[in-house]
Amino acid sequence: MTRSEAPDGSAPDTVRVLVVDDHQMFASSLAHALGSEPDLLVVGQATSLGEAERLIGTTAPDVVLLDHRLPDGDGVGAISDLHAIRPAAKIVVLTATTSDRILVAAMEAGAAGFIAKTQRLDDVIDGVRAAAQGESVVSAKLLSRLLPRLHRQGGASAELTDREREILDLLARGLSNADIGQQLTISVHTVRNHVANLSAKLGAHSKLEVLAIAVRRGLVDGA
Repeated sequence: MTRSEAPDGSAPDTVRVLVVDDHQMFASSLAHALGSEPDLLVVGQATSLGEAERLIGTTAPDVVLLDHRLPDGDGVGAISDLHAIRPAAKIVVLTATTSDRILVAAMEAGAAGFIAKTQRLDDVIDGVRAAAQGESVVSAKLLSRLLPRLHRQGGASAELTDREREILDLLARGLSNADIGQQLTISVHTVRNHVANLSAKLGAHSKLEVLAIAVRRGLVDGA
């Protein structure tokens, strides 16, 4: 088991990254920039969903940078298929649009976050590291805008502990694991364990999907 697959959500010593984008020059430039970081290793580049599905199964990435629009389909729509191949992968959507509809769909599909293609390279690098550590790659301001737009469906209520509900409320405020630990006077390691338990109970692949499912089931107030 790699550290990225550990129950506490800690990051691996070297983060394995798969870049999926149909613009070859953009993908190559991004891969080169990421690969120049000492803790990041680009294990592959894909220009289509079909290629991404093949590579995610053979290269075992910790983080997948996934373009939203690909020649053979919708990147957001393929997130569940990619997770079926490698559940441990954190998928960060690269998007040229900040449409709430697209971002909400990405959250509900299990994305770890999203990065606009207009953002700085440093933002992408920081986002990859954050995703590998189990953090949500989204600002608190954007999260507060998206939560009310999530689809509420009801359904069976999960049996959560009081501490898990407390952490869930803090996640909805956009707090990082470190911020939650500081507020509750517990270690980051303990916070990660609670988030891992929440993910397991709700069947989620990321903190964002934890929130999406929680709002959908009425476990947390998305307003």
